[in-house]
Amino acid sequence: MSGEAAAAGIVIVGAGQAGVMTAEALRSGGFEGAITMLGDEPHGPYHRPPLSKAWMAGEIEAAQLVMRAPEMLARKNIALRTGVNVKAIDRSAQTLILGDGSTLPYTGLVLATGSTPRALPLPGSDAPGVLALRTRDDASAIAERLAACIAQQRPVVVIGGGFIGLEVAATARKKGLEVTVLEAAPRLLGRVLAPVLSDWYAELHRGHGVQLVLGAQVAAIEAAAQGVTGVKLADGSVVPAGLVVVGIGVGANDQLAKAAGLACDRGIVVDACCRTSDPLIVAAGDCTARRLADGSLLRLESVQNATVQGKSAAAALLGQERPFTATPWFWSDQYDKKLQMAGLSMGADAWAIRGQMNGDMAAGTFTVYHFKGDQLIAADSVNASKDHLLVRKLLDAGISPTREQAGDVAFDLASLLVK
Repeated sequence: MSGEAAAAGIVIVGAGQAGVMTAEALRSGGFEGAITMLGDEPHGPYHRPPLSKAWMAGEIEAAQLVMRAPEMLARKNIALRTGVNVKAIDRSAQTLILGDGSTLPYTGLVLATGSTPRALPLPGSDAPGVLALRTRDDASAIAERLAACIAQQRPVVVIGGGFIGLEVAATARKKGLEVTVLEAAPRLLGRVLAPVLSDWYAELHRGHGVQLVLGAQVAAIEAAAQGVTGVKLADGSVVPAGLVVVGIGVGANDQLAKAAGLACDRGIVVDACCRTSDPLIVAAGDCTARRLADGSLLRLESVQNATVQGKSAAAALLGQERPFTATPWFWSDQYDKKLQMAGLSMGADAWAIRGQMNGDMAAGTFTVYHFKGDQLIAADSVNASKDHLLVRKLLDAGISPTREQAGDVAFDLASLLVK
C-alpha cells in the first residue's frame, strides 16, 4: 500500500448511529489513521428515537437530541463533514465521487447509509402537509403542522399502523388533536406482534380516542391551496385532515452499493461481521441485510442493530472477527406504555402471557412469551422491564422455560439461569 493510499484512511458514509459507533470502535480498537465521516444532512449525529415523541411534542431542546457534538468527535480525531452527498463509489480506484464533483480516496469504506421512508404512490401525495418521518427536519416539519392543526382545530390522519405511525398518533392525541389511523392490514403491527398484542394495542389507542380504520384502502389525497384537506378511501368516503403522516415502512439505502456492484438484496448483503462482497467495504445499520447461517437474509431496523453492527464493522476493518450474535431487541413508547421486544417472533406457534395475575393483560403490565414448539424464541413486554431484561439473558443463553413456567407469575424464571 502506497503512502498516499495509507493517508486516505477510512471513510464512513453516514453520520447516524451506525456511522458513529463504527468510528468510535475504530479508535478504541487502536486504529490511528484518518477517519472521515460524511453526513448528507446539515446536522451532526443525533438520536432518532425521540423524533416521533419528545422532539415532535416540543418536550426537549435541540441540544438533547445531539448524539456526538462535532468537538467531541474532533477530540477523537474523527473528521465530520455534513451536507455531503456521495454520488458514486469507484471501487477500482478506492475513491468516492462526491456531489460537488470532488473525490475522496479511502483505504477502507463503511456504508452506514440508513433507510428512506416509502413514498405513498397515490394522487395528491405530494401536497403540502403530507409528510413522512425519518430525519430531524421531517420531525420539525410535522411538529409545525401539528401546531397549525391545533390553531385551526383540524384533524390528523396517519396512514400506516406500524410503530412510527402509532407513535405519531399517540403524540398528536396527547396534544388534544383528533386522530385517525388508516391501516391496510386487518390488524395493527401485524408484521411484528402476535394477534393478542395487536388487539391490545388497538384497544389502547381507541381508549385514548384514536379512530382506527383497519383494512383501509386509500385511494387519493385531497388538497386545496393551503395544502392537504383529507384522505379519500376506495369506497368514496373522505377522512378530513390538516396533516397526513405516511408511515408505510422504509427501504434500505443501498443504491450506492448496488451501483458499485456490491451484492444487494433489499439491503446491502453482509455477513455476521458486516463484511460486504468487497473486502475493503463493510456496511452497518438499517441499510444492511445480514446473511444468516441457513442462507436467509435478516433486516433489522433498531438502535441496537446499528450499534452492534457498527462495532462488528470496525472489527472487520481491523482484521478481527466480532460477529453479531446477541439477541435482537427493540422498543416503542406510546402514551404511558413502553413496549420492549426481545428476540424475533416470526414462526411462533404458541404463546404464554405473564401478567400481574396469570394471563391478565388488563392492568397494562405484562409479557407475551413466543414459543416455536417447546422453544422460547421471543418475548414482548409492556411496562415490564425486568421481564424484558431477563428474557434477553435467557435467549442469549439458549435457555427456554416451558409455556406453563412462562405464564406462571409464581415461578421464578431467573432460577433457570442458575447453574
